[in-house]
Amino acid sequence: MVRTASTMLPLGTEAPEFRLKDVVSGKIFTRESFAGKEALLVMFICRHCPYVQHVKDELARLGKDYENSKLSIVAISSNSADSHPDDAPDRLKEMAESLDFRFPFLYDDEQKVAQAYAAACTPDFYLFDKKRRLVYRGQLDDSRPGNGKAVTGEDLRRAIETTLKGQPVDPNQKPSLGCNIKWKAGNEPAYFTTAPNV
Repeated sequence: MVRTASTMLPLGTEAPEFRLKDVVSGKIFTRESFAGKEALLVMFICRHCPYVQHVKDELARLGKDYENSKLSIVAISSNSADSHPDDAPDRLKEMAESLDFRFPFLYDDEQKVAQAYAAACTPDFYLFDKKRRLVYRGQLDDSRPGNGKAVTGEDLRRAIETTLKGQPVDPNQKPSLGCNIKWKAGNEPAYFTTAPNV
């Protein structure tokens, strides 16, 4: 495990397109599948990572809390299942069902979507406004495994509420921190080699 921080994709970036299969339903989702909502939250997560395990219940709560709101949520796992079989689609399906995720959980087998989003770690969060411009990329909250702070989702939730009110999100944002994405050989993007490891 390499502790890696988010690359902090520039605010204002347009949400990259994707076309991926949901591990639970088998349905294909694209960016346009979420058209019509005021905001879109894209979360790069996985199953094996202790950082994701630490916050998994809050991720499930986010899905329930915003299920009937103006926010769409989608989770994506881009980890290589070859090196990390716990992150294979069937195991991700088990995770989604056991936590009762109320959002699609997509598998990025070719890792091209992670590259397009400059995703570096799990968890990594990207919140886009109605025009699908990036308004928040940062941490869920200050809690980390072992630091004794409660998992509240406070930072991300504040950004969501601000966005849904049509107000600007504070650009001073703390990067997410987690396990590095498990790239397949030859897929490591240039930004990953320069991403801050901590």
